Amino acid sequence: MRAKIRDTELYFDVEGCELAIATSHIQQKPVFFVIHGGPGVDHTTCRPVLSPLSEIAQLVYFDHRGHGRSARGNSETYTLDNNVEDMEALRQYLGLERIGLLGFSYGGMVALTYASRYPNHVSQLIPVVTAADSRFLTLAQAKLAREGTPEQQVIAQVLWDGQFASEQQLQEYFQLLGPLYSLTFDLDKSMDAWRRVIFNPEAINQAFGGFLRTYDIRAALLQISVPTLVIGAEKDWICPPQFSREIAQAIPNARLEIVPNSGHSIRADAPKILLELVSNFMQ
Repeated sequence: MRAKIRDTELYFDVEGCELAIATSHIQQKPVFFVIHGGPGVDHTTCRPVLSPLSEIAQLVYFDHRGHGRSARGNSETYTLDNNVEDMEALRQYLGLERIGLLGFSYGGMVALTYASRYPNHVSQLIPVVTAADSRFLTLAQAKLAREGTPEQQVIAQVLWDGQFASEQQLQEYFQLLGPLYSLTFDLDKSMDAWRRVIFNPEAINQAFGGFLRTYDIRAALLQISVPTLVIGAEKDWICPPQFSREIAQAIPNARLEIVPNSGHSIRADAPKILLELVSNFMQ
């Protein structure tokens, strides 16, 4: 399905019914926007691991502008601010008063920003393996300089510079850095998953070569008053758990969970734990 909003067109898909019909009553399930990470990939990176959540919530997946099946356009419009405003426009398009937010990595940054900007339209917030400011870049660069292989360091420099030249080069980055992202990394399984993904190097270049360098939402976290579950991963190399702890400390009454023995790709390393934490919080 496609929504023509603002100056673009977003692809979105819905999994699960809003109404659960029992013998004697009807229960309205919460609606959650699932916000994919990257940038430069699409919403299929969140599926099918999250599909079981559709039993207790209606899941709205979508591709950010310029990503996946959404419309491409001027790459200079591929910004966090536009991602937030696009999401608000999609909420209005779907006629939803309040939405839950489940955001992974960069999607968590979008979720945090949206929740601080539109608190009255958020029911619950779940930022996963993310950060509230750009310090994650410096720490990740230092870690890779200490522990990365020469090949990983070379391809990662393309990320830091925002200079990916092709979809193939972006896929090569994820292949070489796979063992850092996931403790259970399997190249063959990874290749199968990446074949489903539509890559856009321009989007990741805009982020890492531009706006993520000045990203800082820390001061606005106090504006968030909705029930919040912050999930971090113990072995996350790019958004280490210290950032999840800081987010949970800044948001009033937020709950924090650090998943042990998991890297940044928490959906691959600890899918059962992730689903249990999220489903228990949603209900």
